[in-house]
Amino acid sequence: MNDSSKTKDPGVPKSGNRRSGKGHKVRLRIPAKTKPIRRQMTRDLSAQVIQKAWFSHADKMIFQLLKLTICAAEFCVTYDILKKVSPLEAKLVKDPSMKCKVRFRFSGERFPPFIVFKIFLHTEGRGYKYFSGRNLLKPSSEAVVDACKMMGKNKFYHQVLEDEHLFQKLKVTDEIDIVTMQDYMQYSSLLDEIPASSGGRNNGWRKLSLENIPRTMIMYDIVDYAESGVISNRLQKEMKCLSQKPKTEEMRQQQLRIVSEIRCPSFLSIQPSCRPYQKQTQVKHLGRRSKQAQMKVEKMKKAYLAKEKKASEVTEPKMDTADTKGSHLLHPIF
Repeated sequence: MNDSSKTKDPGVPKSGNRRSGKGHKVRLRIPAKTKPIRRQMTRDLSAQVIQKAWFSHADKMIFQLLKLTICAAEFCVTYDILKKVSPLEAKLVKDPSMKCKVRFRFSGERFPPFIVFKIFLHTEGRGYKYFSGRNLLKPSSEAVVDACKMMGKNKFYHQVLEDEHLFQKLKVTDEIDIVTMQDYMQYSSLLDEIPASSGGRNNGWRKLSLENIPRTMIMYDIVDYAESGVISNRLQKEMKCLSQKPKTEEMRQQQLRIVSEIRCPSFLSIQPSCRPYQKQTQVKHLGRRSKQAQMKVEKMKKAYLAKEKKASEVTEPKMDTADTKGSHLLHPIF
């Protein structure tokens, strides 16, 4: 016979704990106080997701506008921008014999990036040749005097002091100072580090600030929007066309034309520096006078009115007597 204790009853669980079975689901009762907290947490998470999506959309829009700005600056209005940055370099770029090219790029470690530019000289595979006024112009020549007049005394003295400072620091800053091969290598590396304005070969990228962009172009509004986050009315009107991805070349050219087009400033939005003329009845009293000053003005006004009244009473009898005298004189003649 089988033991009764080994019989299995399908309706009864093995242990006394009913929640230990695999088929049973555990339901926890959440207190009523924690429900508003959970709702608030879900709302905060939803707000963070929406905010993140909106910031991503705004960053993409700013990058698209800045990309259009770079393309318009490189292909359409290079001379207008360089004329504000450096008029002398703008003349070189405009000269067809120099064959200069200007490139605009993005730079920076944070978003939004800032715009930098560099001027290249196309030599058609003939190599580069650097000219330094310090090496070509002799100190006793008239060319140095003319260079001093063109540069200005302050800039000329600043250049001389900079050269002296480099000489005191490195001791090898000119071809005359080269004695050994080590001096030549040191002088060559120094020329690579010194900018072109100081006679070196370092043609680095230069930052394009907001002051170097003409205000009459939408490029100025785009850069200002990227830096400050405030969109202008002029840019807001063209935002629908500029924010779209150019599907055709005609659409791309239209966007570049909108960005680089020179427009007259709206005179309605400009406030006059002086106040317009107003009649005496339209001018409002500021009400900043004290009671004592107001009383003094009232007394002066009463005294002035009384004086005018007396003067009118005195002039009226004189006119009457003059009329009577004239009548007596004229009467015998008639």
